[in-house]
Amino acid sequence: MYRIQTLNNISERGLARLPRDRFEVASSILEPHGILVRSADMHAMSLPASVLAVARAGAGTNNVPVAALSKRGVPVFNAPGANANAVKELVIAGLFLAARNVCAAWDFARKLAGDDKAIDEATEKGKKNFVGFELPGRTLGVIGLGAIGVEVANAAERLGMRVIGYDPQLTVQRAWQLSASVEQASSLDDLFSRSQFVSVHVPLVEATRGLVNASRLQLMPKDGVLLNFSRAPIVDDASVIAALDAGRLHAYICDFPNNALKDHAKVVTLPHLGASTGEAEENCAVMVADTLRDYLEHGNVRNSVNFPDAFLPRTAGAARIAIANSNVPNMVGQISTLLAGAQINIAELLNKSRGEYAYTLIDVEGRVDDALLARIRGIEGVLSARLL
Repeated sequence: MYRIQTLNNISERGLARLPRDRFEVASSILEPHGILVRSADMHAMSLPASVLAVARAGAGTNNVPVAALSKRGVPVFNAPGANANAVKELVIAGLFLAARNVCAAWDFARKLAGDDKAIDEATEKGKKNFVGFELPGRTLGVIGLGAIGVEVANAAERLGMRVIGYDPQLTVQRAWQLSASVEQASSLDDLFSRSQFVSVHVPLVEATRGLVNASRLQLMPKDGVLLNFSRAPIVDDASVIAALDAGRLHAYICDFPNNALKDHAKVVTLPHLGASTGEAEENCAVMVADTLRDYLEHGNVRNSVNFPDAFLPRTAGAARIAIANSNVPNMVGQISTLLAGAQINIAELLNKSRGEYAYTLIDVEGRVDDALLARIRGIEGVLSARLL
């Protein structure tokens, strides 16, 4: 029986993917094997040695201590693409909010006073202050062409916009999904200089903090629009406010209110609504529940942010050893030597690496006892090893 601790309310549709005859799921479980989390901050938590995996029902993992868990050989899973449609729809809404000055116009209309004749006269007089522009023919620059960025780029292209994308780590899978008419920017500076709209879709890491700054905003055509439904620190707020006040930027639409932004006349801040749909929450929960179950029961790794994808069909009648280790030479050789010394035959083996970490699945014919598993764990560089 696997014990799963939930740190937030997880969609029942997702929890239903964990059969109760094999999984005990609750928020108060002690010594859990797996943790399901949405927004809870795990950095200050003391995670017991029993934890084998953490699954975040969403895309970002900033609330999870990924580096510390990696050193323990614990994969952290997320749900890439599960909320892509929800975020895409809000980004497209943001394009219209900016182009047609919707929020400022709505605020004007709500403050109208007097009888209907007076309101009608004020409306006709005031509407000239909110003249907007149309999207077809204008250029959208999309930074980051993952699941969400591709959806945004394709949707904008269907609206008649010219779309430029930039992602030096574009995967083959996403490239196949991307509309053929989306142009490739040679650099971030190239994208900013050619885009009247810029939408950001990259994770928050040290390299992306402050990615949108004063020098890049200066490259944009006058009256440009910036959209950020990714993470707040990716955009330097002070630079955006300066560009808005100087008349270089037409609008900033984002999902991250703060005191500097929320009352600015040219800023629309939303309360982190990007993935806030019932459908997105269900999709994320289902994806991470399936991923967590497959890892706990079969050792397969999919959608991990710290270990490589590794999937190996089970060999009939064989036991399986799942090993997380540092990506160093001769690791597989040392493990194979120990198995051979115990007269255990290897039926199937898969070894994958990602950066400084690697993951190995070995289907074996023969009995793996606790002593042999302890010797495997004792190899320098092995972070975790378990028998399935």
